[in-house]
Amino acid sequence: MKKFMDENFLLNNETAVKLYHEYAKDMPIIDYHCHLNPREIAENKRYRNITEIWLGGDHYKWKALRSNGVDERYITGDAADKEKFLKWAETVPNTIGNPLYHWTHLELRRYFGIDTLLSPQTAEQIWQECNALLETEAFTAQELIKRSNVKVICTTDDPVDSLEYHKAILDDETFDVKVLPTLRPDKGVSIEKNGFQDWVSKLEQAVGNEITSFRDLLNALGARIQFFHDLGCRVSDHAMDPIVFEEGTEVEVNDIFVKGLKGEKLTESEVRKYKTQVLLFLGREYAKLGWVMQVHIGTIRNVNSRMMNILGPDTGFDTIGDYTFAEALAKFLDALDSTDELPKTILYCLNPRDNEVLATMIGSFQGGGIPGKIQFGSGWWFNDQKDGMIRQMIALSNVGLISRFVGMLTDSRSFLSYTRHEYFRRILCNLLGEWVENGEAPADMDLLGKMVKNICYNNANNYFGFQE
Repeated sequence: MKKFMDENFLLNNETAVKLYHEYAKDMPIIDYHCHLNPREIAENKRYRNITEIWLGGDHYKWKALRSNGVDERYITGDAADKEKFLKWAETVPNTIGNPLYHWTHLELRRYFGIDTLLSPQTAEQIWQECNALLETEAFTAQELIKRSNVKVICTTDDPVDSLEYHKAILDDETFDVKVLPTLRPDKGVSIEKNGFQDWVSKLEQAVGNEITSFRDLLNALGARIQFFHDLGCRVSDHAMDPIVFEEGTEVEVNDIFVKGLKGEKLTESEVRKYKTQVLLFLGREYAKLGWVMQVHIGTIRNVNSRMMNILGPDTGFDTIGDYTFAEALAKFLDALDSTDELPKTILYCLNPRDNEVLATMIGSFQGGGIPGKIQFGSGWWFNDQKDGMIRQMIALSNVGLISRFVGMLTDSRSFLSYTRHEYFRRILCNLLGEWVENGEAPADMDLLGKMVKNICYNNANNYFGFQE
């Protein structure tokens, strides 16, 4: 019987042990997609206690707490921070089998040096130990990032954002980690959703021009893309729930946009035509600037209307969708590729049923002399756990080149989530090790070690060009 989470945790063969400890373990991190708050980085925030840094905004933990019967008051409500922590301590023993059990103890070990298992019996001791350490200089936002060996962070930012905190970080000569914005234009794409008109008003303020036509909108988006680019942005991000494609003329789409500005009801066909033209414009702009376009597919968001009315969006009530999208995605990528304006693109699916769809889709649009130009993104959201990561990597390996994979990201709001990169790297090394042990890959440590280093860091560094 192996010891719980020892130095060879998740490494079940000698090859895996060697690959992880000698090649993967000490590689730097490029976190090319996350939801960290740039203000907290710019102001080098210090956290008042473990609840604030550990439980605030963490939908994974919130879901587990709710499943354990914890009242919402102790999750997103007005309970004291210590009460919330104690409820989490009660929940953790029940998360065995869920990656949260591993992540919780990895974070306690790697950041706080605590090997004790979190439970109601140990909660008081861990509360005191963590909070004492959080008062030290080693636990500010910037120090946690540096301690995690992170070289680049890409936050998630609306086109109307001022990016003032990114500017402040850029001007901070004491902090050498790149913190770059990522353009997330979903609110400008989703013309059918409430808030579209308000968002356009904010875009008008950001560019200083009135927006009354579809061409005005595209000009404004183009200006914001350049603004983001000038501050180091090289990545966009799109939540496509689902992706759609329907061609329409500029005159048609202008009429649709005007109707949307007035709040008039749009047909499904009109919505598809509008979204298609906006996304094609954006894709072409990204290609001009050498950006990477990230496309996240497969979510049904805010499915619990009662809790949506109470807490609002993004509070842990999203689920995996089961809709089909392959034809629309292929048409979208082809429309950009047909004029040689397809940017480097990463495709993520939330439903693991669609792994092979994306793994084969990317092979149809590679080229341009760019290794892995179109990527099948890492196991995302509900899939960034052991089985989900393995499924994604096997699908990619079976029909593509895992050797060109840009690897893991955190997709997190927590500065303690970088242990997920360790989790991923151990799983990667164990998978490769199994292939070697089974005679399916050569026991060539130079070859495999280079491959591991590339997937952990070098591929992403070359692909995004952040360190240029």
